[in-house]
Amino acid sequence: MVKIGDQGEVKCAIGLMSGTSMDGVDAALVYTDGVRVERLGPSLTLPYTPEMRDALKEAIHIASAAAVPVDTPAEIKLIEQELTDRHSEAVFELLSVTGQSPDTVDLIGFHGQTISHRPDRGWTWQIGDGGRLAGQTGIKVINDFRAADMVEGGEGAPLVPIYHAAMFARAQRHKTVAVLNLGGVANVTWLSFDDDMANIQMIAFDTGPGNAVLDDWAQLHTNQSYDEGGNLSGRGISHQEVVMGMMATSYFDEAPPKSLDRDDFNIQAVRGLSAEDGAATLADFIVESVVAAQGHFPTPPEAWYVCGGGRHNATLMRRLRRRMPVLVDPVEVIGMRGDALEAEAFAFLAVRSERGLPLSFPETTGCEKPMSGGVAHLPKRRLRTFR
Repeated sequence: MVKIGDQGEVKCAIGLMSGTSMDGVDAALVYTDGVRVERLGPSLTLPYTPEMRDALKEAIHIASAAAVPVDTPAEIKLIEQELTDRHSEAVFELLSVTGQSPDTVDLIGFHGQTISHRPDRGWTWQIGDGGRLAGQTGIKVINDFRAADMVEGGEGAPLVPIYHAAMFARAQRHKTVAVLNLGGVANVTWLSFDDDMANIQMIAFDTGPGNAVLDDWAQLHTNQSYDEGGNLSGRGISHQEVVMGMMATSYFDEAPPKSLDRDDFNIQAVRGLSAEDGAATLADFIVESVVAAQGHFPTPPEAWYVCGGGRHNATLMRRLRRRMPVLVDPVEVIGMRGDALEAEAFAFLAVRSERGLPLSFPETTGCEKPMSGGVAHLPKRRLRTFR
């Protein structure tokens, strides 16, 4: 059982998230003490330019050849600066929506961009300069959320489950629920609450591929950065023998906690298929890997709620509903924001980090004990003025 923590002072925090789909910066304002969410402020997405996406893909390519994430190459340092500046723009854009000045915000939770995740080697690599962001915004920044977990034997991911627990305890809709994040990589949080919603049983892990494989396939065949609305995959015929071949990997049988890198699954198995059939087959692969995840739950969930960009893919959602024995709906039906949920989570985690509360747990990442984490950066000077 996991206890979220004791209540404390409510802080105004901004969370920033750039996921493995690399489509832009999600920013969200949250009022929280790191235990309960008092209220949610505005959220937005600042899209990346095609050039920024290409730069991030190049950083991933460079990182994939590294044995360990040290001695950051000059090319990645330049990309990191551009990435940080884009996050700074997202902060000021969010503040302009609210009419607030930076001195009304207590903290920024800055996830950065994952360019390599190798828990098998005991490391993970997120780029993003916390000191630079603090200087540009004039707001205290907390980043590097994953390293402490990995020092204690954890996978470093996923970190959002404790926020899922807080939000679903607040909603008080189900005693047992599965929260599916269809990002570049897909992950699930299984939650079971006791009668007073105070103690929580929680399991979390990466289920398998997410939008990344469909994005890469769509980019290759249509010159579009993703399968918009599931239109490409919805027109194709799934090749079940290919799906079954991809499902034969041992990852799906491994007990959680477990996590994946963006490119642990790729599009090689569907090369040679038409654009439509390849997309349909990849969509079925994503769905089947989620279905397989149910085998690791202690008890079946009463419902599945979906967040992340993949919930906009009508083909994925239709096939998930067909394969699941219970309700499958986007998180919006219970008043949550599926595009902002992970950004909100890093605002929440920043407050927990400042309070020294755990961000990860043996049940979510495999760490030896509940672990706090994060590195704080105080603003030394203001590089930009609020507009």
